[in-house]
Amino acid sequence: MKVLIYNNDTNRMETYNRNLNDPMPYSEDKYLSVKEFRGSSKSDTIWADKHSIQAFNKLRRLYGKPITVRYAFKRIREGGHANMSQHYAGTAIDMAQGMPAAEREKIRNLAINNKMFTYVEPRSLAPTWVHVDKRNRNPACATGGYPLIKQGSKGTYVATLQDALDFLGYNPGSIDGIFGTNTKNAVIRFQRAKGLTQDGIVGCNTWRAITAQVAANR
Repeated sequence: MKVLIYNNDTNRMETYNRNLNDPMPYSEDKYLSVKEFRGSSKSDTIWADKHSIQAFNKLRRLYGKPITVRYAFKRIREGGHANMSQHYAGTAIDMAQGMPAAEREKIRNLAINNKMFTYVEPRSLAPTWVHVDKRNRNPACATGGYPLIKQGSKGTYVATLQDALDFLGYNPGSIDGIFGTNTKNAVIRFQRAKGLTQDGIVGCNTWRAITAQVAANR
């Protein structure tokens, strides 16, 4: 497996080769394996960011016992969530499936009270699991979703964009989480085809158009 990690502390993309049973990079004491993070995805390349993994480490330490993780990463082309889901960006983890309700609530409260994640889904929306994520706090759309990215940007949102463009046939180059010239040119070609402003910047309108197109062509 190829594992791309955005190191938030250095603003660099890191590449690892891992077996499914290996721990995710930055996972402490094998708290989170590649297989657990990959979940039901069929992709041979997955991506996450360092702070998301470290947040899970902290939650696991506070809880003091193993936490079931059955779902985290998914490629945007594989679907299963809203068009701009944080699962596609590798910043979300669904956990505690099959655990007693009281234990799920304990985990949820630990995540809320210790503020290690950006978002913890309320029980009403996640009745039999606990959803947490480290989403970017500055979405391009007022309704939420992904942040504005452009040439020079790095991270899991760039990898998500590149995967979507690749799926749609716009060839952004390799999926590496680095917004370079090839990715910018692919964005411009997509914008031209959809009648959008051809600036190579992925803001709200371009994100909405790309993710909707992927959803329509799965």
